[in-house]
Amino acid sequence: MSADLRWPDGVAKRVLGEVDSTNAEAARIAASLTGPTWILGLRQTAARGRRGRAWANPEGNFAATLVMRPFETTDQVALRSFVAALALMDALILATGRPESVSLKWPNDVLLNGGKVAGILLESMGTQGNLTLAIGIGVNLIAAPPADSVEPGALPPVSLAGETGIEIGPEDFLDLLAPAYARREASFTTYGFAPIRTAWLDAAAHLGAPIRARTMTEEVHGTFDGLAEDGALILTTASGRRTLPAADVFF
Repeated sequence: MSADLRWPDGVAKRVLGEVDSTNAEAARIAASLTGPTWILGLRQTAARGRRGRAWANPEGNFAATLVMRPFETTDQVALRSFVAALALMDALILATGRPESVSLKWPNDVLLNGGKVAGILLESMGTQGNLTLAIGIGVNLIAAPPADSVEPGALPPVSLAGETGIEIGPEDFLDLLAPAYARREASFTTYGFAPIRTAWLDAAAHLGAPIRARTMTEEVHGTFDGLAEDGALILTTASGRRTLPAADVFF
């Protein structure tokens, strides 16, 4: 992993003292953008996670959105959740110097010492050929939500400061994340999903181990056996191989 920390060329940065949600701000300004833009909210008043869930985000934690206009098909655009996860991993390793402590949880969480330290939320606006993508990222830099605030069976939330004693501000963390994302984005747009998939699996938590995957209609038990070429979860179950495009995973 390169440690080049220069801000990426052609990428803008907006730092807001307070915002309802950086993804909501991305939607508001999308039409006026001339290139990829990072939006950092130092305080969020209405942060959101997957499926509309609230995301606790006290001041000092990291809340940002990269808004961009991708050129790929919609299904390819969605693979940027894996690009973002790898960039987050890179930034956390740069911040801590502890690569062994960081792992990735399908579909879009980053773990530190086995607890959830960061999450990713992709939202798209517009139509094919005129698509805007918002990649929302939240990182528990200073504080984590209480364990009883997450659903039963979910991994406990942790913070960077709580797990490592390292304190880094949101703007400094963005200066690590933006170059890391640019490197992973360049790989994705140049070589496709294959090297991203390989790198993600190299850092995947519980690969080859039993997990539970809960969809909107069922809970599937099986061995986590990898990612399909479209990023779907591959499980080997008692009744055979299953491929799940969307689910919540429990260890």
